[in-house]
Amino acid sequence: KLKVTMVAWDRYDATVITAVNNFLLKVWNSSTGQLLHSLSGHDDEVFVLEAHPFDQRIVLSAGHDGNIFVWDIDKGTKIRNYFNMIEGQGHGAVFDCKFSPDGQHFACTDSHGHLLLFGFGCNKYYEKIPDQMFFHTDYRPLIRDANNYVLDEQTQQAPHLMPPPFLVDVDGNPHPTRFQRLVPGRENCKDEQLIPQLGYVANGDGEVVEQVIGQQTNDQDESILDGMIRELQREQDLRLINEGETPPNPPLN
Repeated sequence: KLKVTMVAWDRYDATVITAVNNFLLKVWNSSTGQLLHSLSGHDDEVFVLEAHPFDQRIVLSAGHDGNIFVWDIDKGTKIRNYFNMIEGQGHGAVFDCKFSPDGQHFACTDSHGHLLLFGFGCNKYYEKIPDQMFFHTDYRPLIRDANNYVLDEQTQQAPHLMPPPFLVDVDGNPHPTRFQRLVPGRENCKDEQLIPQLGYVANGDGEVVEQVIGQQTNDQDESILDGMIRELQREQDLRLINEGETPPNPPLN
């Protein structure tokens, strides 16, 4: 039995585009209901249909087959196609896509956690960005207080009131300071407030080895990265007290 998996209107509501679970896209006249085009190209279900922000001819589709298509729905033809092949892992299903407001670029996300950026021009502006970027707080545990409010477990602060997070790789290792300054709120931080990537520590055999700072721990088995976050939170609370404001929670010891 055929099922519609996604529906989109063009920017001026003249046509309606539907994605069907037989992997076809159908373009309909929104006033008469007449079928204008059947677009073939996908070979798995499509859950992304995005109309261009101002050009009513252009629609983008993407699906679990890893294909991203840009269509001309006036002519019923394919303009461009990109296949999201991931080296050593096969293809990545595309879960979402959005155009930029000027219609010159679009961004997609896939099942492997990648952000794909498409557009005109060159990619030199993106080459300064690491391949892996996560906030160190992305997977930190949360708790609820007596009033049922959500708090960060370590700092006991509401997550949105915590200091700006640090950028880390997929293993939680912090990026160098030049990348940390890309985080809103850290643009003008001093070097000592930003996490260096590597340090030196003595191992169990007495040898001095290079190690990621974020993996080192202090005597309480707390990582140095977490310790710095705790200290930054304490400084922020003390600053609020000195300015005559009450912090959301008592300052941490």
